[in-house]
Order: sequence, then C-alpha cells, then structure tokens
Amino acid sequence: MTATPGRPAPAFELPDQDGATWSLAEHAGQRLLLVFYPGDDTPVCTRQLCEYRDGLSEFQGLGVELVGISGDDAASHRRFRDKHDLPFPLLTDADLAVAAQYGCKGLLGMKRGVFLLDEAQVIRYAHVEAVAVFRRGRDELVKEIRALEA
Repeated sequence: MTATPGRPAPAFELPDQDGATWSLAEHAGQRLLLVFYPGDDTPVCTRQLCEYRDGLSEFQGLGVELVGISGDDAASHRRFRDKHDLPFPLLTDADLAVAAQYGCKGLLGMKRGVFLLDEAQVIRYAHVEAVAVFRRGRDELVKEIRALEA
C-alpha cells in the first residue's frame, strides 16, 4: 500500500544522524514534512535541502517540522548536515523499507518524495517525483501547506 493523502501515515522508527532512534509515533501532535531524498551531498538533494533550510522559518511559521530520510548512514548524514548547516534530523533508511511504504523505493534506490502529515499523522499532501532530477521547491510546498489550511 502506498501512502496517499487522507490515509494514516505508515508508522516507522529509523536511526538519526547521531544514531538515536527517531520514531514517528513519538511525534504525534506535530505537523511533519517527511522529505525522502536519494543521497547526501548529491547536487539536486543538496540544493533541495538547503532551500528548505533557508526557508525553515516559513515552515516553522506554519507549524511544520522537517525530517529528511535517505539510505545513507549516520556518518554520511552528520557530514552532510554539518557541511550545509541543516537544522533538522536526517534519518537512515538503509534497506529502503520505509521508502517502500511511502512509495519512494525505485529500481535504482530512493525516489524523491515529500509528505505532509497533520497532528494526527494523517497524510495531507504527498508528492513523489518520477524522475530524481526534479524536486518540489520550498515555495510550492509552502503554497500547498497554506492551501490545506484554507
């Protein structure tokens, strides 16, 4: 089953960049933007996550916390996070099992996708890119989040 708007988000636990367990269930009551991305320090992923970093105050102003998810390990995530000053958690989905639950597992690895979860962990917005070189820009996401509030 692919994660789709109006359905409960598939539950998961993954290690973060520091090796601590990050659990979706522990973040109930928060609005979350789950950002699935193919890899740390790749050109498109770096632009995407840095753009989100630069607009973090917009997301926070809408009550949305960001979480990045890729197949890279904790050491890679720490280097990537430190190098680009990313102030949100980066989670490791080594076997892409969570990516598969969210429809973000492709033939060659992780597909790029974004999912907005409400406080009850129901998916309110979902977008998975068919081609990894494309990405949802911050302005597009902010517009979608605002439209959901209207």
